[in-house]
Amino acid sequence: MATAGVPQRFCRCACFCSENLYVARYGLHVRFRGEQQLRADYGPILRSRGCVTPKDFQQLLEELEQEVERRKRLEQESAARKALIASSYRPARPEIYNPLQDVALAPEFLAAAEYSASPGANLKGLLQRLETVSEEKRIYRLPVFTAPFCQALLEELEHFERSDMPKGRPNTMNNYGVLLHELGLDEPLVTPLRERFLRPLMALLYPDGGGGWLDSHRAFVVKYAPGQDRELGCHYDNAELTINVSLGKAFTGGALYFGDLFQVPSALASPLEVEHVVGQGVLHRGGQLHGARPLGTGERWNLIVWLRASAVRNRLCPMCCRKPDLVDAEGFGDGFTREEPATVDVCAMT
Repeated sequence: MATAGVPQRFCRCACFCSENLYVARYGLHVRFRGEQQLRADYGPILRSRGCVTPKDFQQLLEELEQEVERRKRLEQESAARKALIASSYRPARPEIYNPLQDVALAPEFLAAAEYSASPGANLKGLLQRLETVSEEKRIYRLPVFTAPFCQALLEELEHFERSDMPKGRPNTMNNYGVLLHELGLDEPLVTPLRERFLRPLMALLYPDGGGGWLDSHRAFVVKYAPGQDRELGCHYDNAELTINVSLGKAFTGGALYFGDLFQVPSALASPLEVEHVVGQGVLHRGGQLHGARPLGTGERWNLIVWLRASAVRNRLCPMCCRKPDLVDAEGFGDGFTREEPATVDVCAMT
């Protein structure tokens, strides 16, 4: 299958600073362009969820204004953190920063990826090499990393967590974890994982979702623990496809739950629960509504990779559901480009 080369320049959609701002206290994602718009669009639902006094609303306004300002500074501050980490941080497990080797990957994952890249590979053959969690929702699972690699990566992440290095939030809903590009693990770990293994596999599983044209990603590790984040509200990802790999440690609870695609009315009418299995990855469409049940005991660390295909998102931003208003960005940005990759036949995805 022809695949897109990595474009030189990626962009964000300008909606990043106004759409899908998460208000944890009210369990709500909102669009925010000012007080009048907020009252008009969300007044009733906010009151139903406890935002009832002028003080409540003023506090919410201040939080949203602060979040908008944080998002405007995000790229510059992230670049500064990455530079400081690169110059001053001393890893506990330096081998983690070497280029990804097959020995780090589970045999089942290697076999599935090798089959997917072979001549004549098809969906039926691939499904014999992984677990179908839900045929209807197109959710799949298979081992990804070996136990020794998961342990080594966890040791490195905990070492970084204990260090005095600056740390960015993984995303707008998770407060604890690590951005892998800031830690320097994008190039040696995540990019080869996407290009060599995930892209051929996703091309068979999700040909209509850009699986064969994945050309960027956003990767982060999230941590759930007592006194920190313990659950995750319902949301959908800023990605065409997602892989969620359980790294450990020992924990109870925290199961994933899945509804339908976010565009479907009553998308959470009968959610499907999926238990984590250490070392295994859950594959799903980014637009699938999902969340995490409360952690029971212990600590849970998960590697999340948002997989993006510019050939898909260049036509429609998944966050504002409009033609993207492009803004130049550093690194992979949010996966948009100003041109279609030359080798993509977009008609194949319609």
